[in-house]
Amino acid sequence: MSAALALPALVLLAGCQAISAPPAVTADQALLARGEYLVRIAGCNDCHTPNFPERAGDVPRREWLVGVPLGFVGPWGTTYAANLRLKLASMDEATWMQYSARLRTRPPMPDFNLRAMDAHDRRAIYRFIRALGPAGQAAPAYLPPGRMPPPPYLQLVLPPASPAAP
Repeated sequence: MSAALALPALVLLAGCQAISAPPAVTADQALLARGEYLVRIAGCNDCHTPNFPERAGDVPRREWLVGVPLGFVGPWGTTYAANLRLKLASMDEATWMQYSARLRTRPPMPDFNLRAMDAHDRRAIYRFIRALGPAGQAAPAYLPPGRMPPPPYLQLVLPPASPAAP
């Protein structure tokens, strides 16, 4: 009888495996994950990924950050959201770190948000975008004030400046 019980017990034990710990996350993987998180929450995709707001963020990662042909027209002229994948493909990390720490652009880019990030977060964004690889076309060139762009564009009409305090 003990042999009759031993065989089923062996079969059951053979199906059991020790539960192994999940593989450790490397520092590089953690940095890439942080970069993806920052790109998501900082709104980078909102302007730099085609149809991101219209699709409520449901855009495959392979389509992220390739720039948008929508012009933003205002008193500064017309600006376009850059293709960040091409832009960062042309920079090494040290150049990006300097560039992003001093970034000054025309509206509507909130360059102050990028400048306010610490070096670790700016490095994470760089690594994530570089990991996506180059894709897409360069954004249209900036147009100075007074030159209307071809459609599509979004025209921003700003309120008049408030009078200076005495």
